[in-house]
Amino acid sequence: MEIDRERVEKMGTVQRMEATGEYATAKIAVWWDMKDCPIPEDYEAGQVRSSLEAAFKEQGYSGPVSITAYGDQTQTPDHILKGLSSTGVSVAHTKSESTCHFMYEDLVKWRRLNPPPATNTMMIISDEVGDKFTWDLVRLQQRTLYKLFLAYSVKPEYMVLSVSEQWCWKKLLSSSPPAAAGVQQGGAKFYCKSCSYDSGYLKKFKKHLSSYSHAREEFVNPTDHKLVRYTEDWGRNYKATPEFATAKIHVWWDLSGCPIPEGYDARQVRPSIEAAVKELGYYGPVSITAYRDHKHTPLQALSSTGVDVAHTVSDVTYSLMFNDMLEWHRNNPPQTAALIMVISDNVEIMARRLVKLLQENNYNFFLAYSFRPYKMSYLLTSAEWLWESILSGEERLLQNCSSSSGSGDGQSTSRFYCRLCVGFITISIDKFRAHLSNEEHAQEENEIREHGEYHFVNERLCQLAEYDGDHLPRATI
Repeated sequence: MEIDRERVEKMGTVQRMEATGEYATAKIAVWWDMKDCPIPEDYEAGQVRSSLEAAFKEQGYSGPVSITAYGDQTQTPDHILKGLSSTGVSVAHTKSESTCHFMYEDLVKWRRLNPPPATNTMMIISDEVGDKFTWDLVRLQQRTLYKLFLAYSVKPEYMVLSVSEQWCWKKLLSSSPPAAAGVQQGGAKFYCKSCSYDSGYLKKFKKHLSSYSHAREEFVNPTDHKLVRYTEDWGRNYKATPEFATAKIHVWWDLSGCPIPEGYDARQVRPSIEAAVKELGYYGPVSITAYRDHKHTPLQALSSTGVDVAHTVSDVTYSLMFNDMLEWHRNNPPQTAALIMVISDNVEIMARRLVKLLQENNYNFFLAYSFRPYKMSYLLTSAEWLWESILSGEERLLQNCSSSSGSGDGQSTSRFYCRLCVGFITISIDKFRAHLSNEEHAQEENEIREHGEYHFVNERLCQLAEYDGDHLPRATI
């Protein structure tokens, strides 16, 4: 089976998706950083709402739009504040260094007040999405995927979020029709985030910002500038919900990176994994595939409990593993509850692509590793284990190994794949070993290794050329 490169690449890109029926009239909330994305000098503040609504309608979204503009409003001219509020755009005063903190706090609060099955849409207008918002927001997306739009003055270099559409801020404004003269829209409010103050009147708001009490509050109680990571305590093991209690579980195991520790029996793997997930209330069928160079693997012990074996080499292990995930995903009915488990110390290699599966489908994710990562991943897990802790269960597990999935007569019930040679699959250990030792396979393996080295060198040269092009002075003719 060849790597589905087009599908893999698509999983890691921003998708452009027009509104479906349920989202077409859903409400839309917009959080706007006025410092990063200011109103251009030749542009009327009253046109901001019409610009955004025109952009949404072009994508098929016609629901009610609420907009809040954040920034140091002591620096914002009165005519801009009037133009925004007259068209229903609310204004929030924040100290510049605290803008992202309050924007994200309000976003999370709005999300909490609009839980599923509500089909709502969010938009962030900021240059800080890539650096400050992404880690926590991408984990929230794996729990509940809302439609997300972005606008920015500077395009983010790295994007993991699932985004329906994105625009350059100035281009977005310039492409909209001018606001209709005299159109007034009520409902806008003025907020002071430093003082927890709000008003429906511009004069009162301006008077508050210039008051002694406001200045004293900002001095005595400086607002937080650090973004709160609301999902940081989500790393514990969760009990199964009814929807997932009997869902099928597929395990992708990097046997090279997370081998069977010394002193443990290969026959412990399946019953140990099944026992670990059952402790959390997951009783669905478990399928396991072990990836590595299997020329020297104890195949009989491993396969006797129904663990499938996929031969690969280190250069392409994770590409092939993720391609198999996509194949499994295609065969899984849309939005059916299922569980993905990865046993690996290097899951970050495919994290950007894997997160798309978790964002856009009804999957829970389990992770096991031989040592704890030095930082928390943006992959949202429902359970995590140290690999050896799974295997070090009760001794009784080993007593039941032979009856868990084997045939009882010593014959393997597993399948053996060569993921380097297209279409090779067998249930015979002898045929599998014979294949791995034949000349045709050896030639295929050597070509793949050489291609992997060439790809690495070529990718490095491209990255160097890109960096030099951006940073070195251009030659003059």
